[in-house]
Amino acid sequence: MRRAATVLLTAALTSGGLVALAVPTSAAQVVPSDLTITVTGLGPEHRTCEIDADLYIPAGVTAQRRAPALLVTNGFGGTKADQADLAQGFGAHGYVTLSYTGIGFVDGDDCPITLDDREHDGAAASQLLRFLGGDRRIVAVDDATGRRVYVNEVIRQDARTGTPNDPAVGMTGGSYGGQIQFATAGYEHAAGTDRVDAIIPLITWNDLSYSLAPENSSLPRGTANSGSVRSAQTGVFKYQWAALFSTLGIANGLQDLQASSTDPTRWQTFVDEDCVNFEPQVCQALLEVGTLGYPSQASIAFLRSNSVASYVSDVRVPTMIGQGQADTLFNLQESVATYRALKRQGTPVSLTWQSWGHSHSDPVAGELDLRHPERSYEGRRALAWFDYYVRGSGTRPALNFSYFRDWVFDATGDATRAYATAPSYPVGTSTTLFLSGGGTDGALVGSRSAVVPGVSAYSSVAAVGPNYTETSALDQSQPVTDPPGTAIRFSTAPLSRAMTVVGSPRLTVQLDAPVVAGTQIAGAPGQLVVYAKLYDVGPDGAIELPHRLISPARVGDVTKPISIELPGIVHRFAPGHRLAVVLAGGDLAYRGSTAPQQVTLSTGPGATQQLVLPVA
Repeated sequence: MRRAATVLLTAALTSGGLVALAVPTSAAQVVPSDLTITVTGLGPEHRTCEIDADLYIPAGVTAQRRAPALLVTNGFGGTKADQADLAQGFGAHGYVTLSYTGIGFVDGDDCPITLDDREHDGAAASQLLRFLGGDRRIVAVDDATGRRVYVNEVIRQDARTGTPNDPAVGMTGGSYGGQIQFATAGYEHAAGTDRVDAIIPLITWNDLSYSLAPENSSLPRGTANSGSVRSAQTGVFKYQWAALFSTLGIANGLQDLQASSTDPTRWQTFVDEDCVNFEPQVCQALLEVGTLGYPSQASIAFLRSNSVASYVSDVRVPTMIGQGQADTLFNLQESVATYRALKRQGTPVSLTWQSWGHSHSDPVAGELDLRHPERSYEGRRALAWFDYYVRGSGTRPALNFSYFRDWVFDATGDATRAYATAPSYPVGTSTTLFLSGGGTDGALVGSRSAVVPGVSAYSSVAAVGPNYTETSALDQSQPVTDPPGTAIRFSTAPLSRAMTVVGSPRLTVQLDAPVVAGTQIAGAPGQLVVYAKLYDVGPDGAIELPHRLISPARVGDVTKPISIELPGIVHRFAPGHRLAVVLAGGDLAYRGSTAPQQVTLSTGPGATQQLVLPVA
């Protein structure tokens, strides 16, 4: 079975973030037609691939009473069946749905996984759009009868747009099924056809090189200002998530995951045995980061090319982005980068930060119900988006920013009240705190005049760990830990009133690492790797790391001040709690420096050591 070697956390990601909910037995079911659709001429190799698809046509929709359509596909390792609830739920609102299994995940087909690129995945989806638009050149066969299938039930827009086989169609889906929407929209726009009318990509990436090897100390002017997470620096390898893209993590457990991060033989075996269904460039990138600890510039360029960041100027379709606050794979900064870039170029775009993501895939009550979209907050917004931009009815949805507040949510009620809305992102005002004192637990104070001199020191001790924040995708229940000597912390006094942070804080520090200053000339192997994070410390000393999110950084020049963008969060620090910023030398979810690195931080006159918080 093809998927046996490529499944990524099927329980967590198969649905691509679109959660399967129970369907009442009394609900009217649309019986889909099981199709095999042949797509041709994909990529420079001119590949021919077989697409496994289900076509859902609601009762009453005919060639005489046509309806709008949705094109949807799976998250990584999933299948067309993962969108069954969506097809039923939106079918009840009159939408035809074509749900298909993505390229590389169809058993018996030789086409490899191409990471949602435009020239393969986007080109294939473009042919599926033509199929929905009635193009009789697209060969689709009903697997039950062996007969050719043609679509005449979808609204056609050819006369208005001048584009042949142009259906009224939108796309939605999550994770891998989210990026394909960008690839399709980009491919169509570059071809001058623009057959997609609206998209709703959920919990997906902006730049895959950042997703798998993030670098947060040299983001240009900050993500919100630049619309980019691209860094000139090589990032820090997110090895747990990368290993979990194979059966390696599932089959062998955490101990083997850790062993594989420092054992080239184990990684070579993985590439030889488990990477056969990927494009060669994917396997090469995984081999590099598993043996060297970081990707080459060629691999970074390849990963970036399979990302909306590389062709965002071709995405002109109305876009409603949904990103997960609980997501250490594709964090909120990635959604900000895409949102700001689209907004700057005039693409209609809105942004939602929802409660769920790859790290916790269950929406709260009333947040998302795909089988009955009209009964949930996100479902109603999706219906309104597609009704206006695809069906051509209703009022224009607001192009705004909304975010989920867990401290407002009432588990017995609708999630709607827990969402706050602003005209755009970012929101709030900036509050600056200054690092003061020294030791392992310094202070955060509100003015420069209150800063007292001090020296803090820490060291990395291993390429992986020993500091712990999460076991990526598998476990976020264990306490976060920073063993003595491996981290420094600066904390506020107990808060007299609540502080709500919405967005990415920014930590600016001047570090001193004389040994690294001498080795960094060699590039990534000799550069400083540091992990920045923000803790919520309770009155009893209990530590909460919001959604286990941290910001790794590989510092290009340790002799200069650095500014680290911390993860985007939505978090309320309650009265009596302390806010603490932490710098650590390692983390069990990442691969850092192979050589121990001694670091000191000094506070006092002339030192630039501060934390800027986006406070709503």
